Amino acid sequence: MRPPRAQSGWQMPVLAPCSSASVRRQAAQRREFFRSGLPWKLQGGRHVRNARTPDNGRLILVSNRLPVTVQGEGESTTIRWSVGGLATALRGPHEARKGVWIGWMGQPQPPGSTLPAPLQSRMTALGLVPVPLSPHDVNLFYESFSNGVLWPTFHNQVDRIPVHAQDWENFRAVNQRFADAVVTAYQPGDVIWVHDYQLMLVPGMIRERLPGARIGFFLHIPFPPADVFRVIPWREELLEGLLGADLIGVHTHAYLRHLSSSLMHCLPVEVDVDHVWFQGRLVALGVFPIGADAARYVELCATQAVQAEAARVRAQNQVQWLLLGVDRLDHTKGIPRRMLAVETLLKRNPSLNGKVRLVQVAVPSREGVAAYTELRTRVDALVGRINGELGTASWMPIHCLYQALSADELAALYLAADVMLVTPLKDGMNLVAKEFAAARQQDGVLVLSEFAGAAAEMGEALLTNPYDVEGTARVIEHALQLSAKERRHRMARLHHNAVTFDVHAWARGFLEALGAAAMDASRREFASPESLVAELAAVPRTSLLAVLLDYDGTLVPFSSLPELATPDAALMRLLHSLAHLPRTELHVVSGRSRDDLEAWFGGLDVGLHAEHGLWSRPYRGREWQALRLESLAWKERVRPVMQHFTQRTPGSFIEDKGASLAWHYRNADPDVGLRQARELRLHLTETLSNAPVEVLGGNKVVEVRVHGVHKGRVLEAIRAEPGVRFMAIGDDRTDEDLFRMLPPSAITVSVGTTRSRARFQIGNPMEVRELLNVLLRMRAAPLDPRDLAVPPR
Repeated sequence: MRPPRAQSGWQMPVLAPCSSASVRRQAAQRREFFRSGLPWKLQGGRHVRNARTPDNGRLILVSNRLPVTVQGEGESTTIRWSVGGLATALRGPHEARKGVWIGWMGQPQPPGSTLPAPLQSRMTALGLVPVPLSPHDVNLFYESFSNGVLWPTFHNQVDRIPVHAQDWENFRAVNQRFADAVVTAYQPGDVIWVHDYQLMLVPGMIRERLPGARIGFFLHIPFPPADVFRVIPWREELLEGLLGADLIGVHTHAYLRHLSSSLMHCLPVEVDVDHVWFQGRLVALGVFPIGADAARYVELCATQAVQAEAARVRAQNQVQWLLLGVDRLDHTKGIPRRMLAVETLLKRNPSLNGKVRLVQVAVPSREGVAAYTELRTRVDALVGRINGELGTASWMPIHCLYQALSADELAALYLAADVMLVTPLKDGMNLVAKEFAAARQQDGVLVLSEFAGAAAEMGEALLTNPYDVEGTARVIEHALQLSAKERRHRMARLHHNAVTFDVHAWARGFLEALGAAAMDASRREFASPESLVAELAAVPRTSLLAVLLDYDGTLVPFSSLPELATPDAALMRLLHSLAHLPRTELHVVSGRSRDDLEAWFGGLDVGLHAEHGLWSRPYRGREWQALRLESLAWKERVRPVMQHFTQRTPGSFIEDKGASLAWHYRNADPDVGLRQARELRLHLTETLSNAPVEVLGGNKVVEVRVHGVHKGRVLEAIRAEPGVRFMAIGDDRTDEDLFRMLPPSAITVSVGTTRSRARFQIGNPMEVRELLNVLLRMRAAPLDPRDLAVPPR
């Protein structure tokens, strides 16, 4: 071993900032920890994940609104449970598991105000935790950002996003208050279920403070295509917030594809069908189409009162075919286009005049917002024009109601209608379609927009493109012409599915999947940064420490082209200082060529190992030696295949590493690149089944290398004395071979967010350098030769 040397001059490297707010915040926290002067004292102790417990803990539900309505004041105050699908579905699990429901009461409160003691007491008894929002919060968090930016974006209406999208900080602050309420209420073993787009940041905020909690998130609106989602300036922060969950649920497979694509476009992650590795955790992605409270409508429609009201509605309208629309008055619901389709139907078929009527229920929404006031004015004008042009003294083709109806009234309308028109321009699911199917057991027709989430399940409906007014008119006409046999057959199937896959089945399915996802995530948990530093501090300074470092993605960030990722001056100074530490050996273990490593690091007193262990120069001044030489004739079979995929994948390229060929797709479209990589790996595995090579997937790369040549082989070239301790840091699949070959006592560190057999994980090359700074401070002081366990060589 080399004798101790005097410490040379050294300065803290200056590093580039990270790409997103939460990553920057976490990195700053780690840097503060690393630079704290005496980090190995663990200041405050280590983070320990909460033990997983069976699914008998409480259920903490988090939604923008509490499922209750508070009416009256003082002693006359009443609290009534809402009757919507979500409130109905989750009230059972909430009460059975003695849960907590966190949300806003729906009424703005002055800043600093508190609920009257009697009301607070009753809320607590019901397991409700109100999060107060001031009028300012409601205006900025709810109206301006949630509904002004996120709602139109997620419904593909980017033209409605304000030119100067703002109020992000208020949105984030309110999300933090919801997360704080969860953390305050949390008890070990609880299951946390966060709901909908207004609270997208909450899972990540909870995860920062409760790393071992079981957290689920469900999005009740569509997830837009990646090229639409990416218009949001805070896209990375929103996705990182979602990835704080163990399970993210959406309504349809299309939304899941959009979510996966957005994750790969906006974050340095790859989605593998139904899961993604992020910050050392497995996050599951799932499709959970919500159902209606079917049993409720079945029961209501069996009552004499509802049946009598349905008969009264039929008699009052006096038409052969009654069409029905039930929607919230919103731009996404397609109400004007629906009315134009009815007008087109009547003009095309004059014989239907006097025989068809559309009853449109338009529940008022966001009445204080100018855009919604304008929408109502537009609908009023449309109804007036159509009725004025086509109506008679005894018949009007459209009757519009601007009011919310009770469940009894809705059930009666469902029973009375011949054709239900559910034609939104975009909808996450649309439970009206499923409520109608639950109410109708024998007859009826459902005309359904192909852009509603329900269309993925309700194949027996007549699907239509709501943007095509002429086409929708033809579909409505077809609905009127269906035979009684076909109507009954279609409705019987729709009814069966609505009753079988109802809102209660949805809630059970999600909670079961969340339990399974949380258990999967718990199978591999990385130790905390504090324990990593503690283990480094526990290595005696008299013991030899061999430090093995990967290069790309570990010491330097990835570049668009490999030749651009040259070492900077700060890194060279850091490696020079580490190489002169007493009782410390430094090795760079890379997939790079011998020429690259020699040109960059040949002047340093470090070991160099190139092409994933094919070549080694264990000490400065030694000759490069091949650890294993094999025939490379297989390259002539592999190269044409990779060239073919390069032509098909813009942005991809081939790198020849001597003992391996690598196909890089870092610069390709993430979706296209990932699909092509999977196909290439499958093709190469079949093509090379008898060749002495193996096909590996790495970080945006597919690599074919000689079988048996891997980074673990470098240990053969390192002369290690008894009792040596190893520390290895790497970022991708090729580094796993080294981790696997090291003894259990080795300190192994994975960089990034992928799954790894390493015991520790840190975020990026910047944090690797911070960790090496800690190591430098720990081992920099000269040793007294009398303390050395063995003489230096």
